[in-house]
Amino acid sequence: MTETSNTESQSVLEPVVDPGFILTPYVKQLADFALTYLKADLPVHFSGPTGTGKTALALYVAAQRKRPIVLMHGDEEFKTADLVGAEYGFRLKRTRDQYIHSVTKVEEDIAKRWTDNRLTVACKYGFTLVYDEFTRSRPEANNVLLAILEEKMLDMPPSGTDENYLQVHPEFRAIFASNPAEYAGVYTAQDALRNRLVTIDVGYFDEETEVAIVKSRAGIAEADAKRIVKLVRAFRKEGAGIYKYAPTVREAVKIARALKARKLKPSKKDPFFRIVCLHVLTNEVHPTDLKQAKSTKSGQLLFKLINRYG
Repeated sequence: MTETSNTESQSVLEPVVDPGFILTPYVKQLADFALTYLKADLPVHFSGPTGTGKTALALYVAAQRKRPIVLMHGDEEFKTADLVGAEYGFRLKRTRDQYIHSVTKVEEDIAKRWTDNRLTVACKYGFTLVYDEFTRSRPEANNVLLAILEEKMLDMPPSGTDENYLQVHPEFRAIFASNPAEYAGVYTAQDALRNRLVTIDVGYFDEETEVAIVKSRAGIAEADAKRIVKLVRAFRKEGAGIYKYAPTVREAVKIARALKARKLKPSKKDPFFRIVCLHVLTNEVHPTDLKQAKSTKSGQLLFKLINRYG
């Protein structure tokens, strides 16, 4: 591994695959395409709804390169300095001269201290950058990425370092992830940046993958995971217009964990299971009276689906 300073090392992750990561044929196909693009020095962009595993997939792909990983999360408060670096604090250098034992000469030199932030660290040492939810950052903050991805040059801020430009390491690669533009707090990425990326749409997983994820993340039996996944997938398909955002495998995991906490199984005869499904899948706080809950559109649909799959 390339040597970095203590400060720089704090922002670097080792390329280790999460032992809980689920690699099904569907996921492997997405990962293989992404690795091919990275090998060709093309930045990859995973785009899709929240809860579809974009970040986990990006970190898995990054780990396959066997290069250290720099992870950043988009933030609307970001400025260019938050990505590249800035002068933080001061550095005091003191020289004590006693060449003549009876005379003490002390010289002090105070200078501003420059600290590289994560983007610079990745570019300097050839690490893999994973920029999660990059569209939550303002487009003007992300402008610095344009020259990095195209000209392989990082434009350093004035007075930041001795060099005005940093040549990007040849092993540097970038993986981006973002939610759809209609999500709250998301900015539309500038065309100049999107045109430099190869976008892979990460939609909803196939049923096999969702079952494997729920079984692993919640620690439940495969048969129970299948019932919950079938229910969530059916609600996603038939509940358009009821929910604001379509439920994903993340909601299936929530239901499974809630049931496991009570040592229960998904059953249409269990009132707790029905209420949990209402809370998780509709984002509403329904009364515990199931008759009142059943009067809502979401309740009617869910109870129908629970009777079918529970």
